[in-house]
Amino acid sequence: MTPLTSPQESVIAAQANACMRWALASLSLSMLLSSLGTSIANVALPTLAQAFAASFQQVQWIVLAYLLAITTLIVSVGRLGDLVGRRRLLLAGIALFTLASVLCAAAPTLWLLIAARAVQGLGAAIMMALTLAFVGETVPRAKTGSAMGLLGAMSAIGTALGPTLGGVLIAGPGWPAIFLINVPLGIVALWLAHRFLPVDRPRPQGGLAGFDGIGTLLLALTLAAYALAMTIGRGSFGLLNMALLLAAALGVGLLVRAEASAASPLIRLAMFRDRKLSASLAMSSLVSTVMMATLVVGPFYLSRALGLEAAMVGLVMSVGPLAVALTGVPAGRIADRFGAERMTLAGLIAIAAGSFVLSMLPKASGIAGYLAPIVVVTVGYALFQTANNTAVMADVEPDQRGVISGLLNLSRNLGLVTGASVMGAVFAFASATIDVTTAQPEAIAGGMRTTFAVAAALVVVALVVAVVSQAISRPADRSGSSASRP
Repeated sequence: MTPLTSPQESVIAAQANACMRWALASLSLSMLLSSLGTSIANVALPTLAQAFAASFQQVQWIVLAYLLAITTLIVSVGRLGDLVGRRRLLLAGIALFTLASVLCAAAPTLWLLIAARAVQGLGAAIMMALTLAFVGETVPRAKTGSAMGLLGAMSAIGTALGPTLGGVLIAGPGWPAIFLINVPLGIVALWLAHRFLPVDRPRPQGGLAGFDGIGTLLLALTLAAYALAMTIGRGSFGLLNMALLLAAALGVGLLVRAEASAASPLIRLAMFRDRKLSASLAMSSLVSTVMMATLVVGPFYLSRALGLEAAMVGLVMSVGPLAVALTGVPAGRIADRFGAERMTLAGLIAIAAGSFVLSMLPKASGIAGYLAPIVVVTVGYALFQTANNTAVMADVEPDQRGVISGLLNLSRNLGLVTGASVMGAVFAFASATIDVTTAQPEAIAGGMRTTFAVAAALVVVALVVAVVSQAISRPADRSGSSASRP
């Protein structure tokens, strides 16, 4: 009996595995494009300022428009995918990102370029939110960690590749090429997603009637106010920043009130009673805040304290993202093998240890002394991020995968936005100078040590959150499992 069907079953299993791999390829390419869109534009800002005869503050909006669109919309588009179908919306997001890339390259004025970048950010928000959500539909539960690790690695590759690839394209074809490079990649991602991602299940008519428009608007305005408060002013915190923070606080209050009374809320407030989810979101924000310190402090320490040339600074700065890219997939396999909760703790311990070493680092240790703890921090981050995402997404109800994925991405983005402002302010204060670009090497080294001391303290807070959350959830899991036994 069995021998007659086993060859056919083997063929079916092989086909299923091939489809899963190609589906993961489409998700990986989507993640690569969204992260590349962030990093590749930064290196072009001086060129774009010259091309459009604009100030640095003006061309900064090329980056800010993209980041603001992602930050403000990522939860909403995740929820929209839950309602109208994730495959359908992801295809639209890839197409929108690709079309917006063409519009960016063809923009005749700076403000049209900024508008096109905002549209590109909307496409990126869709891709970032739904790639994580699709893992539960395309990958067996036992391999969830490996898939999360792969997506994390692709995000890191996009971040690391952006500055180098952008520099080559600007020096060659010119600045429009940094946007046009997305077009062939977007077309391939669109074809793969259309061909291999599972078709959306039939949904009831009028699915959009369950979309919370008021909640979406309030969340977008609240997040926009907070992100602007953390980014405008280039480190100075004035009346406008304070007003925006107050507006964000008011927005949170209005959002909570609106969601409590909404028939189909964008964010179910009851979700935050889940200690595992709340702890994961809090840890993600804290860790992302710390990771931003490496990007804020690193260039100044390497150039001002160690006296490296710009090219060498870029090379050293690429080591961190490269370490994440190389360890993302192994980290996922480790999480699958040893459990996501254990690996979350291991990742946090590594980040805390690396940050502590950096807080004690003498300037005489040079490049090698700086890179060794940075690699420990970034490898720990790869392990934490993969395990944390796996722990959350493995148990999510299918109709909530989009919004939970959006919340995970949002917590990371808010941490990065907060880190750029807060850790930058800590660094400037600890350097005891008004302008860090003219500070003495010893002042920069002292500022770096203080900043990473604060970073280590934040990771310790995240560790406490992890330990308490896991200690509380274990008795609940045991009681739940015993209650389910006959």
